[in-house]
Amino acid sequence: MALRGYRAGVDAPLSLLTLHAHPDDEASKGAPTLAKYKAEGVHTVLVCCTGGEEGDLQNPSLREPGQPFHGLSADEEKALLAELRPAELARSAEIIGFDRVVMLGYRDSGMLESPANEHPDCFHMAPLDEAVGRLVAIIRRERPQVIITYGDDQRGYPHPDHVKVHDISLPAFERAGDPAWYPEVGEPWQPSKLYYTMWSKARLMAVHEGMIRHRGESPYEQDWLDRPGQDHRITTKIDVGEYLWARSGALRAHATQVDPSEPWWFGLTDTQLAEVYPWEDWILARSLVGTPAEGVLEDDLFAGIRSTVEAPR
Repeated sequence: MALRGYRAGVDAPLSLLTLHAHPDDEASKGAPTLAKYKAEGVHTVLVCCTGGEEGDLQNPSLREPGQPFHGLSADEEKALLAELRPAELARSAEIIGFDRVVMLGYRDSGMLESPANEHPDCFHMAPLDEAVGRLVAIIRRERPQVIITYGDDQRGYPHPDHVKVHDISLPAFERAGDPAWYPEVGEPWQPSKLYYTMWSKARLMAVHEGMIRHRGESPYEQDWLDRPGQDHRITTKIDVGEYLWARSGALRAHATQVDPSEPWWFGLTDTQLAEVYPWEDWILARSLVGTPAEGVLEDDLFAGIRSTVEAPR
């Protein structure tokens, strides 16, 4: 990793940047953790790479009489979705508490092997250096010590945009602090840590068992439960039991994308979920401030950073 121009964040308040592929991903992946840090005074930034243009209506109740999608053709539904999704993202971000939302400016690439993968404006087709440069510009402006992105193993859901999020994140982390890269987009700024989101097997099983206990059934089918986990890679466990409202509230803000009656998302109340699994799990993928000792889990994304930088009081 090139570290010319390295700045470890000693002259800036605590800042956290999270990178997501589409509107609604910020709600389903890490919303309670971001709400927790916002409550502590950390500057939080959401970067959304696409506008979700290829999304479909996921809430069938919106097709009922008197609802906005009633009687629309497929093309009319797409057009209305494109109008509504920016406002849904804004409302979700407000609930979570983001200080800033930045659109990376690409088009949704659609599902793997769909025609949308070839659209010239889609994220999947974007030249890597161009997309990395856009992200570097944001990093240099926002100056996060911590970046959250998607993991390196996405076999469970290989959406082209999710893969691309990962692909641009590591080079952006490394290049943001190097003045030789993208000198036209601002003064170098080197983040200190980069984390991967994850849904641990322990969490999946706890939620599954909790639903059986509270509801008598679970939406998780056996093939889902049998998927191999990556729990051995967990480095960090954040207690978010008091902030689960951010996840449920932000998900409901995406009214076109989330069915509020869907047990997959809402099979447990926030109180019940806090009882069965009040944590979010993370994988520390890059660190310039050390790593936890073997067998020790971090309980703070800013571990190793707070000694030199503090959030404003």
